[in-house]
Amino acid sequence: MPNQITARCIRFHELGGPEVLKIEPCKIPETPSGHVRVKVKAIGLNRADVMFRRGTYIEKAELPSRLGYEASGIIDETGDGVKSISVGATVSIIPPIGLGNYGTYAEYVTIPEKYIVPKPVNLSIEEAASCWMQYITAYGGLIKAGNLKSGDITLITAASSSVGLAAIEIARNHGATPIATTLNNKMKEAVLNLSNKQNQTNDELNIIAVKEQNLNDALGDILCTNRLNVVFDAVGGEDIETIGSYMAKHGVIVSHGRLAPGITPFPIQYAIRNSLTMRGYVFKEIISDEQKLEQAKTYILEGLTTGNLRPVISKTFPFEQIVEAHEYLESNQQIGKIVVTIET
Repeated sequence: MPNQITARCIRFHELGGPEVLKIEPCKIPETPSGHVRVKVKAIGLNRADVMFRRGTYIEKAELPSRLGYEASGIIDETGDGVKSISVGATVSIIPPIGLGNYGTYAEYVTIPEKYIVPKPVNLSIEEAASCWMQYITAYGGLIKAGNLKSGDITLITAASSSVGLAAIEIARNHGATPIATTLNNKMKEAVLNLSNKQNQTNDELNIIAVKEQNLNDALGDILCTNRLNVVFDAVGGEDIETIGSYMAKHGVIVSHGRLAPGITPFPIQYAIRNSLTMRGYVFKEIISDEQKLEQAKTYILEGLTTGNLRPVISKTFPFEQIVEAHEYLESNQQIGKIVVTIET
């Protein structure tokens, strides 16, 4: 086992801003039966990490707490009964149940075998750390919760986020037509440029900058007589009323975030008229269901291996700059994923 004194992890002893994150010495974890120990090389940051640190996430931290959902690295040790992966393999960590339970912000982490997948050879170690949260979230929200079908039209909000970009890819790969929203024209242009690079269908992506365009007018111009079958929404807020007015019969609004302040109304008049469904969704619906998790692994690994799914990295930071990485995450400047790398 490596020298325990040199092992580092990141913890916080109080709730608050990025400054509460501290790099501390940690014991290198043992490897129980059914688990593997990963020497971490890169860490993917998520919006949930910020909310957990600030005390606004659906889970509450037990202080002092570690954090982190996803990472990539090399298998350092395997516990009894592990059969799918061996020491020396380069892998990704799928976000496990419990943000503070395993804490991927560390040089070494022990994870149950079912949350480990091999790194496709065409991905860098940074890309391997940056993809599983967004693709599982988008896959589960669109295909499982939203029952998206080929030929459907779907609205994807907060499209400049890693989840938004992933949802656009998955919708297109599934034969659906995505419409996206961003905050402003700068983000709109960035998403459009990325979409043109990633697009395998040659369909032009319609994007609405909601701070600079009227959402109602823009949706009307884009849709004409068509209607939205599935909405994959990370924002909520009063725009849900407008979105509801453009839903098709038996349409589904899948809400996976609440970026907008204030109350999100239920569009009851349109729900009654068109038999709409509006439901909450969290990626744990996939993670906690063994069959759905295996289906998601197969779908996403195939997409990553073939290049149909291409993770986007906005910026990388070294482990020692975790505070700066979180400051950048909270600045909302990023288009895609923020990754932290560990040199050991």
